[in-house]
Amino acid sequence: MSATTAPAADRRATRATFVAKNFPVLSIGVVLAVLVLFFSVRTDAFMTTENLVNVLRQVAPTVIVATAMTFVITTGQIDLSVGSVVGLTAAVLALLAKDGNPLVALLSALAIGALVGVVNGLFAAYGRLQSFIITLAALTAVRGVALLVTQGYSTPITSPVLLPLGQGQLLGIYTPTWIALGTVVAGWYVFTQTRFGRYVVAVGSNAESLRRSGVDIRRMQLMVLVLTGVFAALAGVVTATRLASGSSNSGTAFELEVITAVVLGGTSLMGGRGSVVGSALGAVTLGVISNGLVLLRVDVYWVPIVQGVILVGAIFANSRLFGRILRRSRS
Repeated sequence: MSATTAPAADRRATRATFVAKNFPVLSIGVVLAVLVLFFSVRTDAFMTTENLVNVLRQVAPTVIVATAMTFVITTGQIDLSVGSVVGLTAAVLALLAKDGNPLVALLSALAIGALVGVVNGLFAAYGRLQSFIITLAALTAVRGVALLVTQGYSTPITSPVLLPLGQGQLLGIYTPTWIALGTVVAGWYVFTQTRFGRYVVAVGSNAESLRRSGVDIRRMQLMVLVLTGVFAALAGVVTATRLASGSSNSGTAFELEVITAVVLGGTSLMGGRGSVVGSALGAVTLGVISNGLVLLRVDVYWVPIVQGVILVGAIFANSRLFGRILRRSRS
C-alpha cells in the first residue's frame, strides 16, 4: 500500500468505526429528519417557529424522564412507575403550593420522586426482585396514593414562583425545553465521560466481572432507579406548571411513551448499550409524529399505530443492522 493510500484507508476505517459505534443514534436521526421533511412538505404550519417551539415544549417531560430511563434500561432494569410518579408529584406540588411555601412544595415533590425510587431500588437491587414486577406494583400503588390525596380533583396552581417553570420563556424558548436540554447535556456527560456511566454500561453487559472488580452492583442498580424517580418528579413539576394545574391523572401511560423513546434511540432492552442523545431524539420523534399527524388532520387514533410501526422498524434496524455493521467494523 502506498503512502498516499494509507491515510485514505485509515480515514475510511475511522468513519466505519464511528458509524458502527453510533449507528442507533444516526438511524433515529435520519428517521427524524425524514419525518420533519415529510410534514414540512405536507403542511405549511409544521415548520413555523411557533409550532416547533410548542413541540419542543410538549416533549420536554418525555425527554427529561427518557434521559434517566436510559441509565435504568442500560443496567438491564426497567421502571414502569414513572407515569404514576408524574401524577403524584404534580398533585402534591399543587396541593402544597395552594396554601404554603412554593419552594417547599417543589422540594417536597422532588423528594417524593426520590422516595419512590429508593423503594423501587431497595426491592429490586437488595430484595433481588425483578424491577419489572416491583415498578409495576409501584405504578398501581403510587397512582392510588395520588387519587387518594386529591380525591380525583385537579388543583389550580397560581404561584408566580412556580408557573415560570412551565410557562416562562428565555430567548423565545419555553422553560421546560431548557430544563430538558439541561438534563440531556448532564445525562450525556455522566453517561459517556464519567466512571459512573461506564459502570452503568458494565452492569448491563458484564455484571459479574464488574462485581469481581469490587464495584457494588446493587448500589448501582439502586442509584439509577432513584434517578428515574427524581427525574419523573421533575417531569411532574414541569407538567403541572405548564398546565397551571396539578392532577392525579397526569402521566397516564407516560411510562410507555418514555420506554418507546429510549428504545427508538438505540438503547438495548437487554442492557449493556444505551444513548442519552438517542433517547432524546426518540422522544422528539414521537412528538413530531403526533404533532404532524394532528396538523394533517389525521384521526387521533392513528397516532399510536404509526408510532408502533416506527418502533418496530427501529428495533429491527437496531438489532439486525447494528449487529452487522459492528461485525464488519471489527473485521
